[in-house]
Amino acid sequence: MSHAQTKETVSVSINIRAKAKQRDLIDQAAGRLGRSRSDFMLEAACREAEAVLLDQAFFTVDEGTFAQFQALLDKPLPPTDKLRRLLRTKAPWEQ
Repeated sequence: MSHAQTKETVSVSINIRAKAKQRDLIDQAAGRLGRSRSDFMLEAACREAEAVLLDQAFFTVDEGTFAQFQALLDKPLPPTDKLRRLLRTKAPWEQ
């Protein structure tokens, strides 16, 4: 690797096999966003990888901060009209 190239700038190949139906679904979604299949898949895969790693992260806080956190969980904000509308709205796949 040259001085100008780092791990973040060097492109590497990732190969996966997919069923035609899966590829078509990915292509349709990528097309809706004006993205290439590769860009769409990389973004989605990285987003999921970050979520998995963050779910397994361990955070430590002092007793006072934890008590504040618990108090917030025990006393959620009151529901708003916007929240009520959201909860009544059917998901696109349920319509």
